[in-house]
Amino acid sequence: MIKARVYRSSQREFECKVIATGEFVSATAMGKLLKGKDHQIVVGDFVTLEETNDDPKYKIIEIDKRYGEVFRVIVREASKKVTASNIDLLIITTSVSEPVYKRGIIDRFLVRAYQWNIKPIIVFNKMDEYDPESFDIKFERDRLSVLGIECFEMSALDDTYKKKYLELGKDELMTVLRGKTALFLGQSGVGKSQIITSLSNKKFELKTGGVGKWGKGTHTTSWSEIIDLDNFLVVDSPGVRSLSLEDLPSEDFISYFPDLVDMSVQCKFQNCTHMENAKGCAFRDKLDPDNYDDALVLSRLDSFIRIFDELSQIPEWANRITGKRS
Repeated sequence: MIKARVYRSSQREFECKVIATGEFVSATAMGKLLKGKDHQIVVGDFVTLEETNDDPKYKIIEIDKRYGEVFRVIVREASKKVTASNIDLLIITTSVSEPVYKRGIIDRFLVRAYQWNIKPIIVFNKMDEYDPESFDIKFERDRLSVLGIECFEMSALDDTYKKKYLELGKDELMTVLRGKTALFLGQSGVGKSQIITSLSNKKFELKTGGVGKWGKGTHTTSWSEIIDLDNFLVVDSPGVRSLSLEDLPSEDFISYFPDLVDMSVQCKFQNCTHMENAKGCAFRDKLDPDNYDDALVLSRLDSFIRIFDELSQIPEWANRITGKRS
């Protein structure tokens, strides 16, 4: 029996890296692992291979228990579609110049982090162009620190840039990434590819539209794969680039904002909207927007309200994750 990890999948064939030797081999899989509704083989899986007399000469016979699954719920099929697994870190990237920083986008990606149970990290890029008049980066860090989320600053295209506003910069980020498997998310234009290239010490040129397959050029990818950047692994999974959250349920949505849960249960009414004029709302009754610490909480509440309102507009017939058909 041979232990390996799936680095790329293509229909019925999988590119696997043998744990013991580092060798890449092609493998097919047992039928039950190809046809399973909710547990098909995906990039990132740790698997057991068996040598055969066929071509390819290896067959996947077992999938190890997963953690850190990247997935979406297929509403009409009442099933979960996993696109990658065993992810250690979700690196949420943002720009401080162009495109302009948008707090709400960070919070949307954080919802996914909590849904997937993957540790999130925030990276502020293009810091050589940061204008303190545009937004307060320390406020943005502080509003997430209560969640234990670390924020890093860097300039992917300026190797001379050193951290100036936050305690954590590129060097600290590289230390955190070492030996980990990471998924990078961020809106178009924030410099995700340049960030990855910089963190790999430019050993790999990763370009917009796809990353190089093990250093062999670039491509536009419609599948998921793992890219080995020596110090850490990157999962390229096009299926999760959308900012849409419409596969999530509006009921109990506040659970994806764990920093708000305790106060939300103190509201007088169970169906409290937490809007500014909501009667008996604990947030509105107890928090002062002019107080710094309270303003941090209210900034997160504002994101919750905006996303919740969006999800609440989805028709009743299209109810999201319930675990069963509506």
